[in-house]
Amino acid sequence: MGRRLAAEGTGSFFLFATVIGSGIMAEHLAQSNGAIALLGNTLATGAMLFVLITMLGPISGAHMNPAVSLVSASRRELPWPDAGAYILTQLVFGILGAWVAHLMFDLPLFQLSVRARTGLGQWTGEAMATFGLILTIIGTVRHRPSWVPASVALYITAAYWFTSSTSFANPAITVARSLTDSFSGIDPHDAPAFIISQLVGAAAGAVMGGLLFPPERASRNL
Repeated sequence: MGRRLAAEGTGSFFLFATVIGSGIMAEHLAQSNGAIALLGNTLATGAMLFVLITMLGPISGAHMNPAVSLVSASRRELPWPDAGAYILTQLVFGILGAWVAHLMFDLPLFQLSVRARTGLGQWTGEAMATFGLILTIIGTVRHRPSWVPASVALYITAAYWFTSSTSFANPAITVARSLTDSFSGIDPHDAPAFIISQLVGAAAGAVMGGLLFPPERASRNL
């Protein structure tokens, strides 16, 4: 369990630092060009996801996301107490990653975002992003487990652009992003609705995953 939590902590730290740090760098270099800034943020996040899942997946599953851990527990792939420990680790080390991103760019360590992200369209975007992420994980684990790093990285890369919310799809990173007043931030007042939308999308993804990719024994009986 210690190794698994260390893997989740390491992964969350680097992933969250990447999302926030690349957002800061992209915004600075893009000189007010939002599309270029988002592209830079997207490429860095997708690349880091591939690396982290490839490296840490064999140890902990490389969840780095409370929604993924909750779905794993609901599918009896992870004991509930372990899921709780995973989620706490993801949150704590992810916030540390956000703070280190601030340090790297000589920004104040403790911040609160003022970037508004709210409304039905954004909430729907978060539900869709998380729904697709969970479905991608369940389906790829079932049929092409060696492709999980690439599938998740490519899905998130695409979801940054096809969802109205730019695909947070992760309750822990939503909290961390509320603590940075930078390109990737979200106003803390808007974060709870995002998290609720993510959990709704995750639940729907788990249900759809169970229908499309039933257990081996059930599929043999069909």
